[in-house]
Amino acid sequence: MVRAGFVSGPLLVPRFVIDEVQSIADAHDPIRRRKGRRGLDMLDALRGHPGNDVHVLDDDVVELEEVDAKLVALARRLKVDLVTVDEPLQRAAELQGVRCLNLARLSDGLRPVHVSGEVIRLPITREGKEPGQGVGFLDDGTMVVVGDAAELVGREVDVRITGNVRTALGTMLFASVSQV
Repeated sequence: MVRAGFVSGPLLVPRFVIDEVQSIADAHDPIRRRKGRRGLDMLDALRGHPGNDVHVLDDDVVELEEVDAKLVALARRLKVDLVTVDEPLQRAAELQGVRCLNLARLSDGLRPVHVSGEVIRLPITREGKEPGQGVGFLDDGTMVVVGDAAELVGREVDVRITGNVRTALGTMLFASVSQV
């Protein structure tokens, strides 16, 4: 969003948020540690982007302990919007009158819509959960489950979209190998 010019004005990052991201980056669990380090890298990239001001706020909300609650209270006090990918945080903030910009919703809205019958080229990267299935991923990360494609792992093939399902993580597509 910053590179595309959709964010104007300074970005305010409370120190307690940086502290939480740092604690996640130091976690024993490798997945949490990777997410925390990515968060720190993203903050560093934002700070280094030309024309973008990132201000670290030393303001704290000492009467609250949970970071999400502190963030909402601080946004209310400063009368600023929150930028998040966290749906529960967004709902809690909006219930308290804080406007939220949800990057996950933006990303979902920008994904191309694939309809039943459409043929796309897809690399099959692994076998699926069910016997005979192959799985591939679109450039945007959308998972495509392809029937009768297990033997095609490692190849790029034309597949015909047969359906889709919305999940908490986004849309998952189903397809069959196209007989073009």
